Amino acid sequence: MQLLELFLIGTGLAMDAFAVSVSKGLSVRRYAVTQSLCCGLWFGGFQMLMPLAGYLLGVGFAGYVQAVAHWIAFLLLALIGGNMIREAVSGGEETVSASFAPRAMLPLAVATAIDALAVGVTFAALGTNILSAIAIIGGVTFVISAAGVKIGSVFGERHAGQAGILGGAILILIGLKVVLEHYRIF
Repeated sequence: MQLLELFLIGTGLAMDAFAVSVSKGLSVRRYAVTQSLCCGLWFGGFQMLMPLAGYLLGVGFAGYVQAVAHWIAFLLLALIGGNMIREAVSGGEETVSASFAPRAMLPLAVATAIDALAVGVTFAALGTNILSAIAIIGGVTFVISAAGVKIGSVFGERHAGQAGILGGAILILIGLKVVLEHYRIF
């Protein structure tokens, strides 16, 4: 695979992480660069690890993961998004989405990167240089995710009351999109 193809694959894989990063940015009261770095590291890191895991696990296990990956991603994103909406509607002081703690970031990172597992299996089948591939995918995701937090925070400062509801809805819609894409409805 050529560098341009890997860059485009990385960009495509990063889109879910970008949307989640925007929703994280919507949830913050005061933006800090460390929040962008946190999202970039979590999402970029998992976008590197999942293709590597898929590559190492090989084609035999990929059929099983591909069969349920969309449901795992949907469940994680719907639960997190639903909790964000519940917290925003109840007027809680801080929603789960505002947290950048590992407990909050890990399920988001897994949910947004699970489709990259199948990409790793494809890399194995094509004989792609996995180190180059994961470096490009991780780097692209890092940059896009870090920018997403800032973009979301700018929007969130102007519309703070609706940010939690919008961020939760975004996560639920991403999960729904994953399922619909799997069944080729969307």
